[in-house]
Amino acid sequence: MKLVPLADRVVLKQCEAEETTKGGIILPTKDQEKPQMAEVVEVGPGGMVDGNEVKMEVKVGEKVIYSKYSGTEVKLDDETYIIARQSDILAIVK
Repeated sequence: MKLVPLADRVVLKQCEAEETTKGGIILPTKDQEKPQMAEVVEVGPGGMVDGNEVKMEVKVGEKVIYSKYSGTEVKLDDETYIIARQSDILAIVK
């Protein structure tokens, strides 16, 4: 199966959490902070959203930083994805 986002939504795959701190301390899984960086997997078509024209700025394959509590988590084929609005993306990592 494949997720196809509608309107101004994007499908994100979250990057792996850091397992060690900068000081070299290994963190157990439950103590690792959920990263806010993800890779764009699919991009919606944009268009008219709430009466405003939305142009999609992100592309498949780009790494982005998104708002901490944004989007909806979806599990598909043993993978977890986040479906979020483009406006929830704060920056593109280059």
